[in-house]
Amino acid sequence: MRTASTARTSNSISHPSPSPHGRLRELFDGVWFVRGGIKMPMRVPMKIGRAMTVVRGDDGLVIFNSMRLSEEGLRELDALGDVRHVVRLAGFHGRDDGFYRDRYGATVYAIKGQRYFRGMDPKKQSVASFMEPDVWLDEESTLPIPGARLKVIDSCDPTEALCLIDREGGILITGDSLQNSPAPDEFFNFPAKLMMKRFGFFKPYNVGPGWLQFANPSADDVRSILQLDFEHVLPGHGDAVIGGAKEKYRPAIEGELKGCHA
Repeated sequence: MRTASTARTSNSISHPSPSPHGRLRELFDGVWFVRGGIKMPMRVPMKIGRAMTVVRGDDGLVIFNSMRLSEEGLRELDALGDVRHVVRLAGFHGRDDGFYRDRYGATVYAIKGQRYFRGMDPKKQSVASFMEPDVWLDEESTLPIPGARLKVIDSCDPTEALCLIDREGGILITGDSLQNSPAPDEFFNFPAKLMMKRFGFFKPYNVGPGWLQFANPSADDVRSILQLDFEHVLPGHGDAVIGGAKEKYRPAIEGELKGCHA
């Protein structure tokens, strides 16, 4: 693996500034979760909540749903171990992956069918990729975490994935697909609270409404998530769901999925 001294730079001159965030919480042995925020690339100055998961893997720390932390947060992260890998699950996420590659020499993984784009619409032909991952992943790929595997939803654009870790009854790490935001947290500003409420964002155990509308997965692909065995969900938006997660999400997954295609 690369070390920080041999890290490759991304195809961007600078990285986005650190996000506001809370403390890293250890939910399970070797699994941490931190909530924070992000400013959306929109004309209206919207700031919404997001979350990052860190897992101790074979040779160091693995980051999912990367979020650039403050210097204080990075010191807290460094105390947990060496950052070695960054896995991009959500096709609409990933802007901070390059920061962790440049700072730590971490290997960046993305799902086949994704690309790193700026803005809100990956379908625009004029939108160029600002970086490339080191490794492309699919469901047959080996992850740097014992007992971990991917569930890929490739009927949507951009491609989305979930990571299932076979411990504690099944820990499912998600990007935009499964969310858990019953109410706005401190990382939402006022315009975001209004707009995201109208969008149906503030619901517990929810299938991401924005992801359904803009990525357009098939209903069968979304419902196939219930074929996985999991007790817990660590989402890219909202708080962690500890215990009974599969049954908590079942009504939303089996219900009306606005934006899906047949």
